Amino acid sequence: MTNEADERNAEWIRAELEESRDEDYELEFGDTEVSERAAGLPEAKRDLTIDRHEYFGHLLNLQRELIKLQTWVAHTGKKIVVLFEGRDSAGKGGAIKRITQRLNPRVCRVVALPAPSERERSQWYFQRYVPHLPAGGEIVLFDRSWYNRAGVERVMGFASPTEVEQFFKDAPEFERLLVSSGIVLLKYWFSISDEEQQRRFLGRIHDPMKQWKLSPMDLQSRVRWEDYTMAKEEMLTRTNTPEARWYIVEGNDKRRARLNCMAHLLSQIPYQEVPQEEVALPERVFHPNYERHALPAELFVPRVYG
Repeated sequence: MTNEADERNAEWIRAELEESRDEDYELEFGDTEVSERAAGLPEAKRDLTIDRHEYFGHLLNLQRELIKLQTWVAHTGKKIVVLFEGRDSAGKGGAIKRITQRLNPRVCRVVALPAPSERERSQWYFQRYVPHLPAGGEIVLFDRSWYNRAGVERVMGFASPTEVEQFFKDAPEFERLLVSSGIVLLKYWFSISDEEQQRRFLGRIHDPMKQWKLSPMDLQSRVRWEDYTMAKEEMLTRTNTPEARWYIVEGNDKRRARLNCMAHLLSQIPYQEVPQEEVALPERVFHPNYERHALPAELFVPRVYG
C-alpha cells in the first residue's frame, strides 16, 4: 500500500513540475503564443484539471474582461480592494498573477506586507494597512491582509487571545468604514484539502525553482492543520457581514480555482466598456542635419547568448 501511495505522490510531483513549466509559458508569452504552445505541450497525468486548450481560452477571455474593468476603474475613479486569504500553497499567488498578468501596474497593484516592525506592532492594528488602500481609479490586491491576526498570528501565538478578540470586534467595523467611503471590497478564501496541501508541499520540495516558497512557518502549518481549520471557521463566522462577505474558492484544482475566482470578481463589479478613441501612429520627424554618433562599446551588455 505504501509503494502504491508513493507512486501516486511521485506521479503528482511530476505533474506539478510540468504545470510549473506551463505557468512560465503563460506568464512569458502573448495571447497567440500561449494558444500555440498549449497545443503542443505533452499532457501530464492529472485527475481533475481542465484541458489546456480550454483553460487557456477561458483565461485569455477573462483577462480581456479584466482589462475592460481596469479601463472602467481608471475612467470612473472607482476604488477596489480584493483580499486573498487561505492556507499556505492554496493558490492565492497563482490567482493574483493571472489577474494582474496583463493589467497596468499603475492601476492595479499587489500588496504583500512583511512581518510588522517593532514600531508597527505598537500601532493600532489596522494602521499599517491603511496607506496601501486605493485612491480613485485604483485596484489593490492584498496577498494576505489584516486577517493575518485571525490566522497565522493567532495559531502561532504571535497575538494574544485578547488581541484576537479585539480584532474580531474591530474588523467588521473597519470594513464597514471602507465600504461607506466608496471602496468595493471583496474577500476570497482559497480552500484546499489536507491531502492536496501535502502534495503541493512535496512538489515545492522537489522543485528547486519553488523551494524558496517553503518557510519554517509553512512547515508548521502542516503540523497545526486542525488549529488553522478551527481559526478559519471562527474567522469566517465572525467577519462575514452583509457589507463585506466572504467568498470561498475551491482550490484543489488550481486552474479551475483561478478561472472561477476571476469570473466571480468580474461578476461582482458593475463595470462597463469605456469607449476608446482610435489611436493613430503619428509620422516620424526626420532632421536632415542630425548625425547619429556611435556609442562606446563598454555601454553595451555583453552578448553571452549571441
